Amino acid sequence: MIEQYVWDLHEIDETQVAIVGGKGAHLGGLSRIEGVCVPPGFCVTTEAFRRVMAEEPSIGEQLDRLSRLSPDDREAIGTLSAQIRRTIEGIAIPGDLAAAITRALARSGGQAAYAVRSSATAEDLPTASFAGQQDTYLNVVGPTAVLQHISRCWASLFTERAVTYRRRNGIDHRTVHMAVVVQQMVFPHAAGVLFTADPVTGNRKVATVDAGFGLGEALVSGLVNPDVFTVRDGEVVAKSIAAKQRAVHALPSGGTQEVAIDAQRQGRPALTDAQVVRLVQLGRRIEAHFGHPQDIEWCLVDDDFRIVQSRPITTLFPIPETGDQENHVYVSVGHQQMMTDPMKPLGLSMWQLTAMVPMHEAGGRLFVDVTRRLAPPAGRAALLDLMGRGDPLVRDALETVLDRDDFVPTLPDAPPGGPSAGGGSAPVETDPAVVAGLIERSRASVAALERDIRTKTGPALFDFLSEAFEEHKRVLRDPLSMSVIMAGMEATWWLNDKLWEWLGERNAADTLTLSAPDNVTSEMGLALLDVADVIRPHPEVVAFLQDVEDEGFLDELAKLPGGTEARDAIETYLDRYGMRCVGEIDITRPRWRERPTTLVPAILDNVRNFEPGAAGRRFEEGRRKAQEKEQDVLSRLRALPDGDEKADEAKRMIDRVRTFIGYREYPKYGIVSRYFVYKQALLAEGERLVRAGVLPEREDIFYLTFQELHDVVRSHRVDDRLVRQRKDAFRSYRALTPPRVLTSDGEAVTGAYRRDDAPAGALIGLPVSAGTVEGRARVVLDMAEADLEAGDILVTTFTDPSWSPLFVGVTGLVTEVGGLMTHGAVIAREYGLPAVVGVEQATRLIRDGQRIRVHGTDGYIEIL
Repeated sequence: MIEQYVWDLHEIDETQVAIVGGKGAHLGGLSRIEGVCVPPGFCVTTEAFRRVMAEEPSIGEQLDRLSRLSPDDREAIGTLSAQIRRTIEGIAIPGDLAAAITRALARSGGQAAYAVRSSATAEDLPTASFAGQQDTYLNVVGPTAVLQHISRCWASLFTERAVTYRRRNGIDHRTVHMAVVVQQMVFPHAAGVLFTADPVTGNRKVATVDAGFGLGEALVSGLVNPDVFTVRDGEVVAKSIAAKQRAVHALPSGGTQEVAIDAQRQGRPALTDAQVVRLVQLGRRIEAHFGHPQDIEWCLVDDDFRIVQSRPITTLFPIPETGDQENHVYVSVGHQQMMTDPMKPLGLSMWQLTAMVPMHEAGGRLFVDVTRRLAPPAGRAALLDLMGRGDPLVRDALETVLDRDDFVPTLPDAPPGGPSAGGGSAPVETDPAVVAGLIERSRASVAALERDIRTKTGPALFDFLSEAFEEHKRVLRDPLSMSVIMAGMEATWWLNDKLWEWLGERNAADTLTLSAPDNVTSEMGLALLDVADVIRPHPEVVAFLQDVEDEGFLDELAKLPGGTEARDAIETYLDRYGMRCVGEIDITRPRWRERPTTLVPAILDNVRNFEPGAAGRRFEEGRRKAQEKEQDVLSRLRALPDGDEKADEAKRMIDRVRTFIGYREYPKYGIVSRYFVYKQALLAEGERLVRAGVLPEREDIFYLTFQELHDVVRSHRVDDRLVRQRKDAFRSYRALTPPRVLTSDGEAVTGAYRRDDAPAGALIGLPVSAGTVEGRARVVLDMAEADLEAGDILVTTFTDPSWSPLFVGVTGLVTEVGGLMTHGAVIAREYGLPAVVGVEQATRLIRDGQRIRVHGTDGYIEIL
C-alpha cells in the first residue's frame, strides 16, 4: 500500500517513533493537545527510508565497515560517513513514492514553502535527545526541491556527529532509521526556545525562555545572543535583553539569509512579559502531556505561538519519587561512599535493604532525605557540622537551600533526653583488644553466613537472605563498633583543632596516624607489594602478565618457571581481598576474584617501581614518622603555659587515634565480604533461571530489584521488556552527574568553597592529607588501565578502598569526590600522601601528563 510511506501529522501520536521518528511522533502528539498550534504537514515514514536504502546494495557493506570503526577514529568516520551520504543522496526516489509525497504536498494546501526536517528513530527520546545531530532545511520551495531535501535528510542520518554520538551511546547504526517531517513554513516575528525546567540548575519550577527576532535559526546557530526570561509561579522573575543585531529571514525564492536589524529595534525585547508568561503556560500544558520537562521550539506569528518541536530535556537529574507535594532536601549517598557511578537495580535495592537509614533512588543513585534533620535548629546545626567536617561542599549546598527561608520549615527542637541529632556515642576504653574483638566478631559473622547459605536455593534462599540482612544491619549498628569509629574520628578532629590552636600546626593528625594498626585497607595495598616481591625474580612470569587478557590466566601461570609461586601469591591475595572492586557498594560490579586481570597493572607497576621488601619498609617508615611527630608535639606542648596538662591530654588523644583510627576501614570490609557471599548465591539462581529458559543471561538478574528477582525465582516468569527498559535507563544514567544535594524541585545544588587564600588559577579542594608534592599528573578513570611511574600524582574522579593498591605507587592524590573521613582520605594519610579531594572537574581541568603541585595542607592544586 503506497500510503504507508506518508502519514499526515494528525494521524500520528508519540507512540509511533518506530514509524515516524522522534520528531515526527512528538509533533503528532503536540497536534493533539488542546490549545497547541502546530504548523500542518506530513511525515515520510521510516518504511520509505528502508525502501530507498534497499535500492543500493553497497550501503550494507559500508555500514559494516562503519560499525567496526572506533568512535575516536574521527578521520576514518568522517571519510566513510561522507561516502555513505553521497551514496544515499544519489539514489533516485522511486516514482510511486515521489507521487505519494507530491499528493501529500497538495493535500497540505499546496503552499509553495516548506520546512523539511529529519526525524530519526533514535532522537527526542527521554534518555537521548540527539539534538542537532541530523539536518533541517527551512523555506524549501516547490515539490522538486522538497524531494531533493528529503533525500538530504535521509543522508543526514550519517553525519559525522550523528555517527559518533550513536557509537558513544552504544546504538547500532543498523537499528536507527530516518523519517522526514514536511511542514508548512512559518514566517515568524520572533522565535526561540522554551525550557520548562531550568536547564542549568534542574529546578522544575523555573522555566526559561530564549527569544530573538525572525527565524529561530539565528539562536540555534549562535548568530545572536537571545533575550533570556526566567519565569516562576506565573511571573517573570528575571530577564536579560540582548542587543540583537542580526536575524535570519526567509527568501522569496527559497532558503534563508541573514539580515541586519534596525538599530532602534536591536535593544527591544523580542517578547513582552505577558507573551512570555503565556508561552510558559503553554509549555506547562505540553510538559504535562508528555510527562517530562520539555525543550520546546516556538515561533510567534501575529501574537499566536506556533510550536514546531518539543523534546525531553535529557540532561536533568531525576528527582526521587515520594508521592507527596512536600519540600524535600536530599544528600547524595555516593559522595559519602566515594562511588558516584550509577548502580544497577539489584545493586540499588541490596544497598537499600542493608543500609542503616532509608534511601531514595534517582538516576541510578541513592539519596538520603535530610529534611527532618534540618528542621529543628539543634538538629540542623549538628548535621551541618557533621557534613562540613566530611565535605564542605555538601554543607555549603545545604546552607544555600536553607538560606531560602520558605523551603525547609523551622520546627522546635526535640525535648531533652531523646536521641541526639548528631548521633553521639558512648565513651570507649583505649584498648587494642577492643578492636581485635570487633574484628573477630565480624569474621565469625561472615563465616557463619558462608556456612549457612550453602544449602539455600530458590525461594528459601530469599527467605534466608532477608534474615541475613537483619544480621548484616545488627553488625553495622553494634554500639561498640560505632563508638570505636567515632572515637577515632573525634580524636583526629580534636588533635587537628587543638594543635592548630596551641602550636599553630595545621593537620598534625595526618602524620600522627601514619601506619596506624588494624587498617585493612592500607594493609591491602601493602600486601600487593608482597605479591610483586614473589613475581619480580621470574622474568617469564612478568612477560606473561604484560600480555594477559583472559580471566583464566592464573591456571596458565603454573606452566612457567616460578609460575606456581606467582599463582599461589595472587590466589592468597584474592582469598583475603578478592571480594573488593571499584564501586564495590554496587553488588553487581565485577569483583577482583571474578576479574583478576584488574589487579595485573598494579602488580606490574609494583614490580617495576619498587625494590624487594618495600611493604615492610613503608610501614616501618610511617610508624617511625608518627613516633617522631608524637615526641615533637609533646615536647613543644610541655614548653607552653599549662604545658604538662596539654601534653597529657594530647598524649591520650594520640593513643586513642592510633588505637582506633585503623578500625574505621573494617566495617566496609565486612560489608563487602558479606556482599560477595550474597552475590555468589544470587548468581547461582541466575544460572538456574538461564537453564530453565527464563532468562537469556544470568547477569540479567542485575536489572531486577531484589524483590523482583524473588518473584521471578518463585514464578519462573520475567518481563523481558522491563529488563530491556532497565538496561536502556542504566546506559542513560551513566551520562548524568549526580549532585551532592538535590531538592524536590529538581534543583541540583553543588556548593562552593568560600575562600580566597589560594593563588590565582589554582584548583580549590578540601585538604585531607598534609604536605606538598610536585610531579606528573596521571589521570586514571579505570583502575585496570593504570600505568604509573615512581613520583606520579594520581588524579581521578573518586577512590573507594579498592584503589588503595595504587596508592603505594604514587606521591600524591587528587579526586573530584571525597571528604575528610572518606576512605581515600584515610588511606592517603595512612601512607603519607599529600591529598586534595572534592576538586570539581579535576579530571577534565588537569590533563594527563601535566606537571602539577598538590598543596595537601592548604587544599589547592597548581598546574605548572
